[in-house]
Amino acid sequence: MNRKQIISWCLFDFANSSYSAVIAAVIFPVYYANVIVGNSTGAGDLWWGRAISLSMFFVALSSPFLGGIADYAGLRKRLLGLYTFLCVASVTVFSSLAPGEVLIGFILITLANIGMEGGLVFYNSFLPQIAPVDHQGRVSSWGFGVGYSGSILSLLIALPLARAGRFELIWLMTAAFFAVFSLPAFLFLPGDRDLKDRSALQAGIAGFKNAWTTLAEIWQRREARKFLIAYLIYEDGVNTVIIFSSLLAAVTFGFGQGELIGLYLVVQCTALAGAFLLSKPTDTWGPKKIVTLSLFLWAIVAVTAYFVQTKGQFWAVACTAGLGLGSVQAGTRAFYTQFVPRGKEAEYFGVYSLVGKSSAILGPLVFGEVSRAFNSQRPAILSVAVFFIIGLILLSRVQGGGPNVKRR
Repeated sequence: MNRKQIISWCLFDFANSSYSAVIAAVIFPVYYANVIVGNSTGAGDLWWGRAISLSMFFVALSSPFLGGIADYAGLRKRLLGLYTFLCVASVTVFSSLAPGEVLIGFILITLANIGMEGGLVFYNSFLPQIAPVDHQGRVSSWGFGVGYSGSILSLLIALPLARAGRFELIWLMTAAFFAVFSLPAFLFLPGDRDLKDRSALQAGIAGFKNAWTTLAEIWQRREARKFLIAYLIYEDGVNTVIIFSSLLAAVTFGFGQGELIGLYLVVQCTALAGAFLLSKPTDTWGPKKIVTLSLFLWAIVAVTAYFVQTKGQFWAVACTAGLGLGSVQAGTRAFYTQFVPRGKEAEYFGVYSLVGKSSAILGPLVFGEVSRAFNSQRPAILSVAVFFIIGLILLSRVQGGGPNVKRR
């Protein structure tokens, strides 16, 4: 196992977590909904949900095909760089947004999220290449754990800027954070294959063919198909919680900007603790058990969140949810690697991204529409629990996900 590659891979998660925390989860959703759009009637929730859903729709459609192109043409690292640049550049332009520029903000959010989420297809596909089978669960958890550290650091930097009202500096800091800490990945991760005998057109045609072949191949594999269907359902709940957590805290429970950052910092600490505590059990117990326990926890949290009335109660619920955040994501990724044939990592993770991003299309739209229809976010909270419960039932019927250490 190449330690330099493992560290640089984890550092990319450290880098992009600045976007996940500041832009996708905590500060920018509230800023866009309340300052750019105006959220007195739920319009901010609706526009935010639309932007995330559109970007996820694009990533979902393009990921399996780009994964096929990456494997066939040897472009994995270059495509990761292209998507990273798109995200960093778009976030940089956030600094010029003014109140009322709803459509411009919508376009920039969509582009930034495409860059972030699209790049994860190629980032995830490096995992089977750099980590041996019996360490994939641990390395996956390390990535998420280091990522939570990046979220914490970026939010600590953003906190004084938010208190001073210097939001344009927050967006610039986030873009720089992502750009700087992602550099080791481009220096030390395995390079692209040199396939000079294949033109871009040939690579494109072959990539599309390979993508369709991969989709058909996975569909024929019964357990892989069952796993992806379960993942489609429960990940919708996970994505919706991440996307709307800060808006929920701000609108329903009255959290101010400083309180939001403080809450998210504590949640990231509990998520980091959960990711590292369950990193080894992901291999020794098996990722299926870890994901099952995490989904059970999140189902309870979602139902409980519907009934809580005070900020203190919401703090307790949010911190409990954090314990299962890293473990469900890391465990799911480690579970899926058990279905991935060697040499088809980018193609298979393209399909993985297709399913994961597809699950982020319906949930945000449902949350936004329900919130606007009832002029309350509480009914929307309860709907999230349904995704976890159904996903948990479907996952229980999937064979596999056993201990990785037995596969030596």
